[in-house]
Amino acid sequence: MKLEIGNINIENIVFGEQLKVENHTLHVNPQELINFLKQDKNIQEVKVDLARPGEKIRIIPVKDVIEPRARISSQGISNFPGVTGKVSQVGNGKIHVLKNAAIVTIGDIVGFQEGVIDMWGEGAKWTPFSKTLNIVVDIKPIDGLAPHLHEQTVRLAGLKASEFIGQAGINASPDEILTYGTDNIANTILNNSQLPRVVYVEMLISQGLLHDTYIYGVNSQQILPSFIHPNEELDGAVISGNCVAACDKITTYQHQNNSVILDLYNKHGQEVNFLGVILTPELTTLEGKLRTADYTAKLCKSLGAQGVIVSEEGYGNPDSDLLMICKRLENSNIKTVLITDECSGWDGMSQPLADTVPEAIAVVSGGNVSHLVTLPPADKILGNPKAIATLAGGWDGSLKEDGSIVCELNAVIGATSEIGYHYCTAREY
Repeated sequence: MKLEIGNINIENIVFGEQLKVENHTLHVNPQELINFLKQDKNIQEVKVDLARPGEKIRIIPVKDVIEPRARISSQGISNFPGVTGKVSQVGNGKIHVLKNAAIVTIGDIVGFQEGVIDMWGEGAKWTPFSKTLNIVVDIKPIDGLAPHLHEQTVRLAGLKASEFIGQAGINASPDEILTYGTDNIANTILNNSQLPRVVYVEMLISQGLLHDTYIYGVNSQQILPSFIHPNEELDGAVISGNCVAACDKITTYQHQNNSVILDLYNKHGQEVNFLGVILTPELTTLEGKLRTADYTAKLCKSLGAQGVIVSEEGYGNPDSDLLMICKRLENSNIKTVLITDECSGWDGMSQPLADTVPEAIAVVSGGNVSHLVTLPPADKILGNPKAIATLAGGWDGSLKEDGSIVCELNAVIGATSEIGYHYCTAREY
């Protein structure tokens, strides 16, 4: 597979008469976008706002973030096959990306684990989406929708909005072109026989009750661990549909720009031989965990992996899946590195993971989800600040009289991302 990504650098975003990119500024006609989204009979009302880095704007409760893109080749294929269009293979061809722009969806809360994005100050330090130029789409579905249909309506609207806005990049000239691809497994192994063979296992929230991830439109609850080409994830095959804690929710934007995949591509053919990606569901039953752990290890061994990187999504219950996979791989003499975050309490002294095994000797931490932050009052709020009382990481009393918020990183979108797409780092004392 060969995927050519043409990045069009967006430096500003404004409302205008016509959807276009001009001198690195993205012009958006909000009424056109509203009219387009309201074609869905389940949508009652749509509001569109802009949020730029440095502005004292708070966005809450955030459901998903999506990068606007357009297909240049294979234009009959949707950006999210199986969801916004018919099922088609992705990972080949050319796409144009409105780099630094993002669609951020908000709306009435259904699942309690949504999140907050601050575009300035303390909150901006923790979320990568304080640096993007955000088109904030507030969706109000019609009354009486069941919770799952409510969420489906809002999330589908965000994906469609990203496709609509992405059309601005069709005729724009990319500022850079990046090409990604690997050969079939047999040739990849032969051509890089001197390098260690590495597989990336990406664990996906698959727990139901609005904790869903979709692969080509299929809910990951319904799959066995599946091998995919890394280009497929970079090209829209995997999307978020979940309300897992905001800090480590992998948004659709982060799937489109998966940090682990991009880092492995950078090292492919030089330091490692990157064989591909295994998508592994995180299930709630012991039987399901055993099945997926065994099957994941079997796939890694069948591919001839010598090293595996395993990234988690969420914490608590999925910690068991993470360590069960680690144990099986290490006991098969496959060197394994885990990427997780920690739930260590406000003082950082609690047990960080819900489970442990002696085989977990190489662990990368994305930070403490329980770390307490104070977010100062905003000049402008997009959404409903009272939602913080029911977000994971917030509580009744988090919202202060002056408009400031005290909460855990749990409530901040992408703060402790377990694919490394965030700003947390480590330092030595």
